[in-house]
Amino acid sequence: MASLSASNHVARVLSVATHAADVDAESRIANSWRRCLINHKLDPARQGPPQTLTEAEVRNVAEPMERLIRLATPELEDLARVLREAGYCVNLADPNATMLWSRLPGEADTEIFLRWKVYTGSNFSEAFEGTNGLGTALAEEKPILVHRDEHFRAQWSIFSCAVTPLFDEAGRLGGAVNITSCRDDLSRTAHQLALAVTMKATRRIEDVVFRNHFRDAWIATVPGDGGSGLVAYDDDRRIVGACRSARAMLGLTDGLIASGIELSHYVKFDAARAMDEIVELRRADGRPLGQGHVAPPLRARPPGRQPVARREAPAGRFEGLNRLAGSDPGLVRSVKRLRSIGDRNLPILLHGETGVGKDAFARAIHAASSRARSNYVALNCAAMPESLIDAELFGYEAGAFTGARREGSKGLIVQADGGTLFLDEIGDMPIALQTRLLRVLENREVWPLGALKPTAVDIRLISATHRDLGRMAEEGAFRTDLYFRLRGMEIRLPALRERADRADVIADIAVEEASGCRLSAAAWSALLAYPFPGNMRQLRHVLRLAGCTAEDGVISDTDLDLPPFGGRTSEPDLMAAERATIVEALRRHGGRVTEAAKALRLSRATLYRKIRQLKIDTAQ
Repeated sequence: MASLSASNHVARVLSVATHAADVDAESRIANSWRRCLINHKLDPARQGPPQTLTEAEVRNVAEPMERLIRLATPELEDLARVLREAGYCVNLADPNATMLWSRLPGEADTEIFLRWKVYTGSNFSEAFEGTNGLGTALAEEKPILVHRDEHFRAQWSIFSCAVTPLFDEAGRLGGAVNITSCRDDLSRTAHQLALAVTMKATRRIEDVVFRNHFRDAWIATVPGDGGSGLVAYDDDRRIVGACRSARAMLGLTDGLIASGIELSHYVKFDAARAMDEIVELRRADGRPLGQGHVAPPLRARPPGRQPVARREAPAGRFEGLNRLAGSDPGLVRSVKRLRSIGDRNLPILLHGETGVGKDAFARAIHAASSRARSNYVALNCAAMPESLIDAELFGYEAGAFTGARREGSKGLIVQADGGTLFLDEIGDMPIALQTRLLRVLENREVWPLGALKPTAVDIRLISATHRDLGRMAEEGAFRTDLYFRLRGMEIRLPALRERADRADVIADIAVEEASGCRLSAAAWSALLAYPFPGNMRQLRHVLRLAGCTAEDGVISDTDLDLPPFGGRTSEPDLMAAERATIVEALRRHGGRVTEAAKALRLSRATLYRKIRQLKIDTAQ
């Protein structure tokens, strides 16, 4: 479309939008013009700047995109350097077409962009500004070049915009990368080349976002005609994520991924070329997609060859959970399952004895989620009088009951809106309140005491108990429907005496609670042998006291306050527990005394002496 005067441009837009015979009515620009005129009721002759947010509003809008902006910035900076001399500004916008990151070109062109408010905070939604690169690319979720007079509003005809939508790790629209030029000496072909550069930069950003999100998983590259895609899978070869292009090529859906579908449904190895990691990829319907390279550990191995070592997961949002899980096999499996469900709003039920660290585990789950920036609110249902739980949990209006605060109370559920609510000892919640909690979970809204209308809430619920809720439900002491609402995923937290990595846990807590002290051999043996009925909480108290009473920085067995456990713990019991601990360590390390001694934090000589005293057969 040639450059026209404003009045001619308006006439042209109206002609096209009303299906003039001499215009290709199926072109993307024509379709957009019709949307603007008919659906959005816009006037192509209207003039004025775009809607622009204040700095405070920009910060508020940008907060949910903070991670994307941080990951995209290096690539955007490179793109801005490449296109600066050609007079392009570079922007990153959110899905609503609000610019949240901008780099302007040289001084000669910057003044025009500033005058027309093409910068951070400006909104170029197609519904407000008509056909334009940013708004139309987001509306159609496709890359587009809108060159000068292709804009709907006449005033934007001095610009050419090349824009590529950006999709997140789950294939959802996450925003768009926009480049805009006001130069009239660049042809449409030149802008098409700039669009191609922008598309490649955007794909690289998407790869970075995907790999960052699934940094604890394995990544497979899926080749295709329109470029490659990425699939993330766990150690059991179950798919945990796929980018937009991989989803399209393989026919993957959220439902299939959530079901834990295995990568073997899409991958068939070429046995003759397995050492080259060549595989045949298939769509969901079984049709072949082509051959490509897939990352370890998928490659076939000749008989006798050891598997590829598991890479060390970088520190990230699961660091707290990994630290709490240690090397206990059951907890490690539980954390792996938590990684696989990601940020899906699945209620979690923690089960374990008092003192095993249920609150610490719940806080780590919250910290590992996308809700980490929002509130973590906890309530111990056993510690709160029954008469107060209702008001504390659901809140109340001013004057709802005698003694109520003058301004009322939001309640813990509303305080946790957008974040995580942790209900400890949920088994002690009265039946009447269980009914109200079930209603909250079903309707996602809270009725505070005395309120005339409900309050909508978005929470992730984590519950914890030391009771057998399943049996309680069978006996009528706990609502069956609520039990299954709470038990989206149940995680058992083992007692300290049951943990396979008990020695590591004791050593780590000793460092935290008795810093600067070391344990004598007698003290270490006593700690390993003691059953710790109070679990982590008791261990911390014991070591904290021992660190205060230790002489010359050495904790002896007399510094340890280890009372008999319910009158049942005798010397033979302690010896049996110590023997079981050493046997387990030797088993885990294939009978290698040196490695077992290191794991138990004992010298080889001490371990050999205990093996003789306790008559342990190292060959078994």
